Amino acid sequence: MRGRTSRPSEEADVDLTPMLDVVFILLIFFIVTSTFIQEKTLGAEPPPPPSPSNPDQQDQAILIFVNETDQIWVNRKPTDISGVRPTMERLRAENPNVALVIQAHPAARTGLIIRIRDLAYSAKMERVNIVRSE
Repeated sequence: MRGRTSRPSEEADVDLTPMLDVVFILLIFFIVTSTFIQEKTLGAEPPPPPSPSNPDQQDQAILIFVNETDQIWVNRKPTDISGVRPTMERLRAENPNVALVIQAHPAARTGLIIRIRDLAYSAKMERVNIVRSE
């Protein structure tokens, strides 16, 4: 292999700086010219409190008291089990949002308290609470 001289091979060296400049310029161009989507959101404001027509009527509740001898008192008036539901329906017709509180003595019969509660549900009372009294 005479006549041929071996020359050291030159490495191809590519300068990437101009290409990076072009990429950054394109990136800035696309960011500036892009449109951002405006998402529609729901308002998270709570509704205003209702203005009661009669503030005394809003806080009323029907109180049914059952004592230790199973006597029933509806709003401090004595009655028997047959008069409980008509009284509840009448008071509920006067104020549809009225609550019912059954206040029972610990010695009162549980069956009577459950029967009063069932009468309240059949009279379409929505808020029925049973509490213990002394």
